[in-house]
Order: sequence, then C-alpha cells, then structure tokens
Amino acid sequence: MSQFKGIPILSAGEASPGEASSSGEPARSGEKYRTPQGFTAIKDGIKWAAKPPAATARKPTWLRAPLASGAGFQAVKHIVREHRLSTVCEEAKCPNIGECWNAGTATIMLMGAVCTRACRFCAVDTGNPQGWLDAEEPENVARSVELMGLHYVVLTSVDRDDLPDGGAAHYASAIRAIKARTPHTAVEALTPDFAGVLADVYTVMDSGLDVFAQNVETVERLTHPVRDPRAGYRRTLDVLAAAKAYRPAVLTKTSLMLGLGETDAEIRATMQDLRAAAVDLLTLGQYLRPTSNHLDVERFVTPEEFAEYRTWALGLGFLECVSGPLVRSSYRAEQALARNNAGLDQGLARRPLRADSA
Repeated sequence: MSQFKGIPILSAGEASPGEASSSGEPARSGEKYRTPQGFTAIKDGIKWAAKPPAATARKPTWLRAPLASGAGFQAVKHIVREHRLSTVCEEAKCPNIGECWNAGTATIMLMGAVCTRACRFCAVDTGNPQGWLDAEEPENVARSVELMGLHYVVLTSVDRDDLPDGGAAHYASAIRAIKARTPHTAVEALTPDFAGVLADVYTVMDSGLDVFAQNVETVERLTHPVRDPRAGYRRTLDVLAAAKAYRPAVLTKTSLMLGLGETDAEIRATMQDLRAAAVDLLTLGQYLRPTSNHLDVERFVTPEEFAEYRTWALGLGFLECVSGPLVRSSYRAEQALARNNAGLDQGLARRPLRADSA
C-alpha cells in the first residue's frame, strides 16, 4: 500500500482497515464501522432496515447516464486518489461524474466523508467525528485544484455539528488557499446551514467566494420526512437571504429534488419563497433512492415537466435554472456563472425580483 504524507492510499478494491463492521468484514450499507480516525459511523448514512424494501418502479430511459470514462475523467480521478480527497461526485453517487470531470469541474467535499446528520435521501455516511479535522486539507485542496486545472470548483461538505462554528473557518481557509494559488478559478461554496448562526455564514462570505449555496432540498411540507430534524426549510431560506444581504455581489443558489411526493403547487410556492429570499440560481433534479434503506421514489418527473418548471423559475426572476432528470446541485454550475458575468460585463440589468406566478 502506497503512502501520501504518511496516510495509506488505497488501491482499487482494497478495503480500509478502519472501515470494517463488527464482524471484521468491510461494512455493508446500513452497518456501523470504525473510521481510520477512531470514531464510528453508519455506512451510507441510514441504518439497515429489517423490513423488505418496497419495490421501486423501473427507471425510465431518460435516467440512463453514460458510463464515466475519458482522459479528463481519468486525470481528475488520479489526483483525487493521490491526495485522498473526498468528492461528493463519488460519495453521493452522482450520475454526471464523467461529464463534469471531463469538463474540468469537480465538487470536493471538505471535512471528511462522515456527516453528523442523517437525511433520508442522502448516501453519505453518518456519525460523530468528535471534532476531527485535517489541518492540511485547505492547502491540499488548493494544490489539487491547481493540478487539475479547474476553472470552476464547488466546495461542499458534510454537516459538522460537532464543531463550534460548523466548519465555517475551515471553508474560508480552503477558499482563500484556492484563490491564492489560482486566482481565476471560480469557487462555489455549497455549505451546511451552520445551525442558522449568521456569524458563521459571514465567515464564509468574507472568504472571496463567487457563489454561496445552501440547499433547501425539498418543499416545506416534506422537509422533515426528507431532511434531518436539525435542518429546516425556513432556516435555509433565512441563511440564503442573510448571505445575499451581507454581500449582494455574491450569487446565491439552492437546489430542489423532485419525485418525493411534492405537488406542482408546492414547487411553485417554494420557488416564490426562494425569490423572496433573493436567491439567484436554482437547480432541479430527480430524486433517486441510493439504497433500499432510503426514501422511496414517489414519481419519475418527465423531461417535459422539468422544462416547464424551468420556465416557471425564469418567469419568477431566477438568473438561471438548470432543470432536468439527472441534474444535481453543482451540475453545469460554471455555465450559469459565466452567463451571469457576461450579462454584467455587457451592462445588462438583472431580472427583477418578482413574487407573481410565471
């Protein structure tokens, strides 16, 4: 096993000595395991359910993503492995990983791969890291971004309720390190809600980022069946509104998963709430159940419906809405920023804030 700064680097198919269940075998989905840092976590975030999983309808043809391959994909994958980076592209089983990595964009997950929350849609492992942080991570991430030649990078993270500031200072350090090495790389921070503490939100906003994102995930009625009880629909709206008011030049962004049982009226009402919070950018994508322990898919939204929802969003005044079955939070993020910047360079006025229906 090779090493990087004294940390074991796993080869393909090699199991981490720390990522084993109580039986000594590699942890399966829903089982507890001990991490290399010494704390316990649940594989894929949700405990194994004894009841047989509900049958899920066969995926429609429009949800088939191409296999990840290509020179750009392989180059990014090599650097991710070499520097022991956690990417949400892999941890969240994103279907667009090949397209994004080949295009020179990536979403890097800070502060490890174990989250203190357990949202019922998410396949990230759950546990309590007990304050653990890698102090070298900001500089390692910045060096990796430079080596990958990224022109747009999304920094996201697990929730870290075990840290006094939720990891805000760590975020800010990573963003500043990237900007110091590659000033022209655009940085989006897809952050936790920081328990609603606005001082921590402002710490990230002061770091030199280009886009601030916090995902509302679903409509208000479904928030607590879908998200961890510590998350909140209104809290996310408040965080996004405060971020925009604090630094109006920084774009704000959020994402909605569809197919969880929401109605069209609820989708429209959520869009209106987001515009009332002055959110600039919106992504809409299909929820796909990552394991049999997670929430069922209630419906598969058609490409035509996604196109209609995008029309609604643009009519309400969002600068851009990327909407489609395979869309995820950071999908085509660099294109939305480029279009916004091009409009500002040409002196074009932003869409007015509107709360009427599209």
